[in-house]
Amino acid sequence: MSEWSSGGIYESYVGRWSRLVAPEFIGWLQQPGGLRWLDVGCGTGALTSTILGAADPASVLGVDPSEGFIGYAQQAVNDPRAAFEVRSAVELPDGPYDVVVAGLVLNFIPERVEALRRMREISTTVAVYVWDYAGGMQLMRYFFDAMADVRPQDRDHDEGRRFPFCTPEGLEGLFREAGFTEVRTREIVVPTEFASFDDYWQPFLGGQGVAPAYLRSLDPADQEALRDAVRSRLPISVDGSISLTARAWAAAG
Repeated sequence: MSEWSSGGIYESYVGRWSRLVAPEFIGWLQQPGGLRWLDVGCGTGALTSTILGAADPASVLGVDPSEGFIGYAQQAVNDPRAAFEVRSAVELPDGPYDVVVAGLVLNFIPERVEALRRMREISTTVAVYVWDYAGGMQLMRYFFDAMADVRPQDRDHDEGRRFPFCTPEGLEGLFREAGFTEVRTREIVVPTEFASFDDYWQPFLGGQGVAPAYLRSLDPADQEALRDAVRSRLPISVDGSISLTARAWAAAG
């Protein structure tokens, strides 16, 4: 199974938290109804669902390179205004579109400036959001901080190190390099609540996403050592629950 193939497993890992960010993101854009939207890297359909429910669009096309994610989205989103296609960010349709959005995907596009330029060509409004991997996305931060102690030779797997531009300044720089003259940014913080450590840890075992894929690559002894190191760092309440927050950075141009 590839790092990005199973929609259900990814949903349990981080897709569900994207669903909390999406309404804040769409509300911030303040777009009128009746527009044509393009959701780039739509994944399991979290952002598409929010657009349909909150933005009164004429249509939404969700595109993603993963057939597994597109299949999940097609099953999960039952609305005649929505359509989904298997496409990468370098194969975007011509449009035109009124709004192009990309949730939790820009950092995984190798040629991200070129992708933003293409989005700008086919739309009047382009907006994205990414996790604050280096600091405010706590469920991932605890994992990677523990990894740095247990296996310091693997530091380059840390998404905070891999994606240093996932900050307001970094996103604004990418947008301006892509030709946007007016760029605005904001933070979006949502709660990520877990009933127990097992509730927190189980999604990391699914292999979907950077941290779970890394964990799966380790031998059983190293997996157990990392598990114990993460557990020792988490703020576990007396009742076993864990209350964290996840911060995303959004940018629009």
